Amino acid sequence: MKKGAYRKTAITAVFSAIIIICSFITIPAPVPITMQTLGVFLAVGLLPTDLALMSVLVYIMLGVVGLPVFSGFGGGVGYLLGQTGGYIFGFLALVIIAKLVLLFGKRLLIPALALGLFGCYFVGSLWFMIYTGAGSFSEVLAVTVLPFILPDIAKLLLSVVIINRVGSRLWK
Repeated sequence: MKKGAYRKTAITAVFSAIIIICSFITIPAPVPITMQTLGVFLAVGLLPTDLALMSVLVYIMLGVVGLPVFSGFGGGVGYLLGQTGGYIFGFLALVIIAKLVLLFGKRLLIPALALGLFGCYFVGSLWFMIYTGAGSFSEVLAVTVLPFILPDIAKLLLSVVIINRVGSRLWK
């Protein structure tokens, strides 16, 4: 393995760990809020596309094999295939969409993360609707997205502050 490959592997592992740690941080609310999306936002803003995607994939795979890496210390295929598993898969959509927008310039970080988040919402809500047999997509959005929009905007803005402070130092 080449020297650069070790560094990329280590960075991927660190960002997977950041996402895991963020999934354990829960803000009590009527619908508990986790910080997972903050970890994914940081991966998008601080890593090249391949490493951001790999960090999320490693996080998902660790959960698939049963390690308690998901919110509420959940793990296993059953958790991932449950009613909220689509939001975890939605993290991949978040990375892909945000990175596509960022091809047009780093100054688009906030819109990129916002569009990526809406991609995550779409995948997760569609999954939830199919899994639960819920009525309309708008009803699902009211239950699964609306309570999280303001906290997710706060996480997005916090991630932008961190990315702007750390980003120039990470790859030196």
